[in-house]
Amino acid sequence: MHELSIANSVLEAVRAEIQRRPGARLLKVGLRIGELAGVDPEALSFGFRALVQGTEFEAATLDIEARPRRQHCRECGREFIVRDYETACPDCGATHTECVGGDELELAYLELEDAESEVGSPRSDGANLDSRASDPGPRT
Repeated sequence: MHELSIANSVLEAVRAEIQRRPGARLLKVGLRIGELAGVDPEALSFGFRALVQGTEFEAATLDIEARPRRQHCRECGREFIVRDYETACPDCGATHTECVGGDELELAYLELEDAESEVGSPRSDGANLDSRASDPGPRT
């Protein structure tokens, strides 16, 4: 069950971000998981819940966005979602296509509540931790 070690790695990244934002409280963790990543979302959710139980993150939720496998056609340039393992281009029929997505395993965002927020009107700070972002900042 490698999903438990993935959940643990996610929580390590969460702890590092929380340390950068003293007093912030974690509300939600967002992940993007491609169908080719070899990760069982239910097992990952179970592992996450088990690891946060009894911790300061116990109330946090895990939001998993499933990403389909995507191919790019070298002939016509179309990008398409693979259905039923059919990797030929649906437009031109070319069989020389390349995988361009669906293998993601990304910590997409954290939703945090600022410690200075007033009760009843929490200010959420969705820190974008996408692996392509070099400087985590507010999520728009």
